[in-house]
Amino acid sequence: MKKKILIALALIGCISMSHAAGDVIAGKMAFAKCANCHQVGPSARGAFGPQLNAIVGRQAGTSKDFAYSAAMKNSRIVWSEASLRAFIKSPNDVVPGNKMRFYGISNEKQIADLIAYLRKFE
Repeated sequence: MKKKILIALALIGCISMSHAAGDVIAGKMAFAKCANCHQVGPSARGAFGPQLNAIVGRQAGTSKDFAYSAAMKNSRIVWSEASLRAFIKSPNDVVPGNKMRFYGISNEKQIADLIAYLRKFE
């Protein structure tokens, strides 16, 4: 009986980890909400928003081809999956006074999918 419970818990862990990892294809669709302002990929550049290539591990406000708000430059955030998740969910709560005019995504799966898609461009 204990063995069956442990196997079930292991399977549940795998399922929740795969959900946390996100789906790249679904993330590409979720990125449509971001694509009006942000670019990713080999020819990405800053436009109405900064390009998002190699965003994980980058310090906020440091992309050379975008004029960031003072709030973003001074935030001292280094983008990790956790900080991106929080920012995507509620940008103004994470960096009050930033220039991004986006109210956030509340759906945790969409956020995970979006981050999985962005990780393709590391």
